[in-house]
Amino acid sequence: MKRIIIITSFLTIGFANHLQAQFTQVELFSGLDKTDFTLYSSYTITKSKTLSINTLAFFQKFKDEENQGFDEIGVQPTLFWNFNKNISIGPSLYYNSIAGYSGRLSAKFALKHSRVVFVIIPTIAHSEQTNDSYAEAFAQFQFNTPINHNLSLWLNGQFLTVWDMFKTHSRSFQQLRAGLSYKGHQLGIGLDFDQYGPNPIEKSSFGLYYRKTL
Repeated sequence: MKRIIIITSFLTIGFANHLQAQFTQVELFSGLDKTDFTLYSSYTITKSKTLSINTLAFFQKFKDEENQGFDEIGVQPTLFWNFNKNISIGPSLYYNSIAGYSGRLSAKFALKHSRVVFVIIPTIAHSEQTNDSYAEAFAQFQFNTPINHNLSLWLNGQFLTVWDMFKTHSRSFQQLRAGLSYKGHQLGIGLDFDQYGPNPIEKSSFGLYYRKTL
């Protein structure tokens, strides 16, 4: 079944690539402690823009052998029904190399401006591995300000918290980025904080990141 979820997810990504791209973003973060690669894309599949496919795929690799139990791979395609530019709701399939796969229902609340983006995505889900439900909340912000015609300053943040059976902490992270963008190529410094388990095991990593929006 895990293979089915992975294959289905990548078929969804492949199908989306034949659609008119709306937004695709890739980021590579690397430091002394770990390396992250993240891809996020959003495509509309109807002329009215009522339906869209949002896909998240990520890879996290710790460099020390003692931390490699926290290595993660995740793939999540979501079909969103867009009520308007700010509110969406939809189901998704999510595969995670540690937690297995789950069926999910998410709502998305987004405020977008040329210089500011703020997104909140609350989710309820059911895990096949544990046969239990869990709650998740994800938030993202982006702020940019121009320095000159080609150069701009960017501040980015992503935050996640997951609670098994709606009461026991499972996973959280806080990812902070600050950098300069030159003709669409963003480069800067980043800081990741990760928490795992009910009595959180905490990990942190400082490094450099590169981000490109296509």
